[in-house]
Amino acid sequence: MIPQFLTIQNAISFEESKIPVLERDVWHQAILENCSVGKTRIVALFAEKKNEGLIRLYCILGNDGRKLLHIGATDIAGPNYRYPCLTNQLPEAHRFERELFEEFAVLPEGHPWLKPVRKQNGTSFYKLGGEQIHEVAVGPVHAGIIEPGHFRFQCYGEKVLHLEIQLGYQHRGVEALMVKSDPLRQAVLAESIAGDTTIGHGMAYCHAIEGLSERSITPQRSQSLRAIALELERLSNHAGDLGALASDVGFLPSAAYFGRLRGEFLNILMELTGNRYGRSFVRPGGVSLDITAEMVRDFKKQLSTALTEMKDLAELFFSASSVLSRLEQTGILKQNVARELGIVGMTARASNLLRDVRQDYPTGIYRIHKINPVKMITGDVYARAKIRSLESKRSLQFIQERLDALPHDKIAQPCGPLKKQSMIVSLIEGWRGEIAHVALTHSQGEIRRYKIVDPSFHNWMALSVVMQNGQISDFPLCNKSFNFSYAGHDL
Repeated sequence: MIPQFLTIQNAISFEESKIPVLERDVWHQAILENCSVGKTRIVALFAEKKNEGLIRLYCILGNDGRKLLHIGATDIAGPNYRYPCLTNQLPEAHRFERELFEEFAVLPEGHPWLKPVRKQNGTSFYKLGGEQIHEVAVGPVHAGIIEPGHFRFQCYGEKVLHLEIQLGYQHRGVEALMVKSDPLRQAVLAESIAGDTTIGHGMAYCHAIEGLSERSITPQRSQSLRAIALELERLSNHAGDLGALASDVGFLPSAAYFGRLRGEFLNILMELTGNRYGRSFVRPGGVSLDITAEMVRDFKKQLSTALTEMKDLAELFFSASSVLSRLEQTGILKQNVARELGIVGMTARASNLLRDVRQDYPTGIYRIHKINPVKMITGDVYARAKIRSLESKRSLQFIQERLDALPHDKIAQPCGPLKKQSMIVSLIEGWRGEIAHVALTHSQGEIRRYKIVDPSFHNWMALSVVMQNGQISDFPLCNKSFNFSYAGHDL
């Protein structure tokens, strides 16, 4: 417990007046003391302009072991908004503090690198001196059909001394649009945050709205269907990533078959939701479509075949010496580094750091029916590939179990008006990791501030770290092993 902070639970709303507004130094010290000893970690750190001379900073900390969230705030007075930097003692705050400075001109005094997170104007890059140091610039436009991002390498021969990643090319102002839009439009925007995480972000938004609603009972059947869709989204992305990694190391049999499996998972998702990526399926109060007994039988048959194929493909892929020679000991992210950087999700679990919202902060059907997360200890490309295979098998088994035990009730129940002057934190384990949506309402019960933290916002720094002292030729493989989202980061 953090005495100075309010203790809350995932996706349960509370009156905003309950949030303790602490003195700046007390708030700062409470964060450092609790995060530095490993008790908690930063889930979200963001600001809201209260009036012309005042900005309020909110910090949400996650206590994974106790399944609790802690929130505390502090007010920063203008005209020179500033507070003591957290990053020097707490590296996981690094990107959050840069974002605060970029969006609200709140200065974390003593921050080591206040480069913009998303804005490109006047961007300068870190440079190493020396006649034998050369620079390699990649992107933002790439040869493949991928999202835009700029990678600047400082190299000594083939050895990478420093990698700087510049993002922001897909910044759309989603958080501001969420506040300005009506509820129907908000749901569409949430699904569009990251195109490959439609269900994950859609569920985070729906849990936020349902928790804020004056009256909301989400039917058990719709909760099961949501979880099935979320795991299908995880399966399609994991299969696609395994295929991409197989292709990158030239192991074409697995590349082709993993690609086909991805297509099959997407096709099942389309039959379930009406769209290959699940758009318009998850909505506040439930889901938009139901499934029949015939569809259940068909899904179970397809998934049973997919489980067998996944096991056979994984055995073929991970037993090939040519594959192992490229994956093992490449791009190592050590556990202590992952913890210092605040890494979440699959990337954390591949580095022996067990963080999974489905276990730590379960909502919906995951409160009753568990998926025990898996982890690896090596933190290399092999671990990040292997964990996708292991998680896929568990997701397949989970879906089959849920199909066998679908509750017989409604698929949707209308939500009531939103509570006034309230706040909610909604966490979902997307396929990449922890998705956080935070909403605050004003005195009329409408959303006045909406904060989104995609797992990639926590995790992008990991790619820079693993490339240090590595070979530049390993970059495509390392990058694919993480497969972070550009759009999810850029918002």
